[in-house]
Amino acid sequence: MASISLSNHFLPALIRSQKPQTQHSQNLSFLPNSSHSQFHGLNLSNSSSLSVLPSSSFKFNISAKVNKGQAPPSFTLKDQDGKAVSLNKFKGKPVVVYFYPADETPGCTKQACAFRDSYEKFKKAGAEVVGISGDDSSSHKAFAKKYRLPFTLLSDEGNKIRKEWGVPSDLFGALPGRQTYVLDKKGVVQLVYNNQFQPEKHIDETLKLLQSL
Repeated sequence: MASISLSNHFLPALIRSQKPQTQHSQNLSFLPNSSHSQFHGLNLSNSSSLSVLPSSSFKFNISAKVNKGQAPPSFTLKDQDGKAVSLNKFKGKPVVVYFYPADETPGCTKQACAFRDSYEKFKKAGAEVVGISGDDSSSHKAFAKKYRLPFTLLSDEGNKIRKEWGVPSDLFGALPGRQTYVLDKKGVVQLVYNNQFQPEKHIDETLKLLQSL
């Protein structure tokens, strides 16, 4: 069973808010008695060992290579049907590109379903929604089918595009970052939003921006 050193009541606070709380540190084993566990996109096995600092010194790295006012690097990736999709395809309309840790994890499922539930609002704003993770096309297809996702999911196996865009990781590199970009009709970034532990807020922030364009 994997064991993690966490501060007192650190895990519930981490799930509720991206702002860590300062508590007295103690060791506790929070994973269930199973060989694998998932936490908002983080996969841990019985061979894993992750040490987390007390919350007083816990910081999120939210710097990025792609910033507001820039045109991000283009890409061509396979979608959930195995078809090649290029970022250039979306020029002429706003596009929401959101990077997420992994299919079927709790936070990523919440986020995908929130985008699904607000999809008509995105269409009304004339925008496309594109999700990107390191999962392969078959995983994306099953994920999209299970949750009736009406938008494109792209497979960034090896996380090449994630690295090119400079999407930051969380938990000291152990957890792939959850970052959303809004590109305008010219392909220029108008919003960069990072929030790992409140995945549904990505929808609120992107819609707010799109409705102001």
